[in-house]
Amino acid sequence: MRYYIADCHFFHRALNEHMDQRGFESVEAMNAYMIDQWNAKVRKNDEVVILGDFSWGKADETQEVLQQLHGRLYLIKGNHDRFLNDKDFDASRFLWIKDYAELNENKRKVVLCHYPIACYNGQYRKDESGNPKTFMLHGHIHKTQDQMYLDAYQNFVQKQVHCSIAGSMEHVPCQFINCFCMYSDYQPMTLDEWIEIDQQRRKNNQILEME
Repeated sequence: MRYYIADCHFFHRALNEHMDQRGFESVEAMNAYMIDQWNAKVRKNDEVVILGDFSWGKADETQEVLQQLHGRLYLIKGNHDRFLNDKDFDASRFLWIKDYAELNENKRKVVLCHYPIACYNGQYRKDESGNPKTFMLHGHIHKTQDQMYLDAYQNFVQKQVHCSIAGSMEHVPCQFINCFCMYSDYQPMTLDEWIEIDQQRRKNNQILEME
């Protein structure tokens, strides 16, 4: 099984108390909860792609957390992963570390980057039933105003039409999914689970806008 998650920010006290307002009594309690949630979902041989900003901690602190987590780990670098710059950090826990990657996922494609990419590779691809075949998985924006801006952009793009290779007029596919850890209660999720979480989040936002 392959899972995805973004912006755990282990050891990042300010995100617990201010920006994300995660509500844990301490950063230590936050770290412990995230480790428990991760390991309740992920088994030893499962793959987990971390979409950046894994840890705000020092190299030794981050390595201590990594040794407690289940799964075969892959890292898309985030802007806050400062531990990677420490010459004493042992990166062997990650099977690879990249700025950007593209993977196949059950006849679909996932484009992976810490930052959302507006015009991502394979955006216009659809399957035989007309469903999107490519998804842009990212992190970085947490649950901020940038999420609202990105949702508005995606809604706008999906209403546009273009001439397909077959010559028919079709709506433009645009599939951003923010794999922000708080959206999944700090558990890594499969692509299909993230699609469901994202759809439910958008539906809830639409209901709130109508009230």
